[in-house]
Formats: sequence, C-alpha cells, structure tokens
Amino acid sequence: MRAARALILSWFAALALSGCMTVPPLADAGGPQQLAYGAPDAVATPVAFAPSAEYRLDGGDRLRIVIYGQDGLTNSYAVDAGGAITMPLVGTVRARGLTPAELARAITARLRAGYIREPYVAVEVEAYRPFFILGEVTAPGQYPYVPNMTVESAVAIAGGFSPRAQKASVELTRTDRTGAVRAAVPLGTLMRPGDTVVVGERWF
Repeated sequence: MRAARALILSWFAALALSGCMTVPPLADAGGPQQLAYGAPDAVATPVAFAPSAEYRLDGGDRLRIVIYGQDGLTNSYAVDAGGAITMPLVGTVRARGLTPAELARAITARLRAGYIREPYVAVEVEAYRPFFILGEVTAPGQYPYVPNMTVESAVAIAGGFSPRAQKASVELTRTDRTGAVRAAVPLGTLMRPGDTVVVGERWF
C-alpha cells in the first residue's frame, strides 16, 4: 500500500513538471517555411482589378435614357470622347466617372430646374465601350466588350495566342477616376470595358 502511494505521488509530480516545460522549436528544415495557398507560380490579381458592382461610365459607352412621359427626350445617347452626353433641353451633361444611377439623378436635377415638374429618369448601358488587345495574339485590335468576360476570353476573341506568346500571364491596363493602373494578371481575371490587354513575347 505504501509503495502504491509513492508511485502515485511520483506520477503526479512528473505531470506537474511537464506542464512547466517549454516545447522545443522545430528543427530547421533549410530556411523559412510558409503555407502555400494555391499554385506556387500563380499570379495574384491586384486589388485594383478586383470585381466591382459599380460600373462607371466613360467615352465610348452608349446609353438608353428613358424619361417617362416624355417620348421626345427618351432616346439612345453616346458618351463622347470628352466624357459627356448632349440631350435636348438640358444640353451637355457630364457622364464620365458616374454610375448610371448617378447620371440619372444629374439629368433629373437639370430637368426639374425649369423644364419638367417631377421628371422620372432611368439610365441603362445599351452598349459598353470596347476593349483593346495588343501584342502576341493572332488579330490584335479593338473589340466589343461582353459582360463577364475574362482576359482568356479576350485572347480567344482576338484569335488566340501567337506561337511566341507568353501565356502564363498578361499585362492589363485599366483607367479609373484615380488614373491608369497597370499590372501582370492571370488569364482568369475579369475584364471591364475600356481595358487594354498586352500579351508579351516569351524569350525561350
């Protein structure tokens, strides 16, 4: 009985001591280690090119503007190179950098200022401005934008890669209200109207 009690006490002592011990570091495996989330050669999509729910208008967009109860004003209007549209009664209205809803509010304010008491205006994009693709593709040039298209879709529209094309990633340039942003992106990157894609030449 005395021997069993001594064995139990020694076991508790060992357990208490183990709680104070420090776990030794892992052995060095030849340099710093990091967890890999995805393929090691994948190119991350820049934050500036992340998908956005807000579409901003610019030159080359074609809009369908409906003023309810005013058939003479309801029509299709093109955003000109200066980023504006020209309508009867209200004249020139800046559209560049605005969402369709913001443009509708701007037109509403103009019409309410002496033309129509309670105008109701709706603006929708009838045709998006084109995108451009240059470099090592079969048919570089300007093409109509298709909603939800990717860089890979743009390459396909341009006839595919040339034999010397760099296919891992391409250069994408996008212009917004803060200026132009350029970066290398993977082929799965979503494009936006007005983007310019440049497919580089591989050196081996």
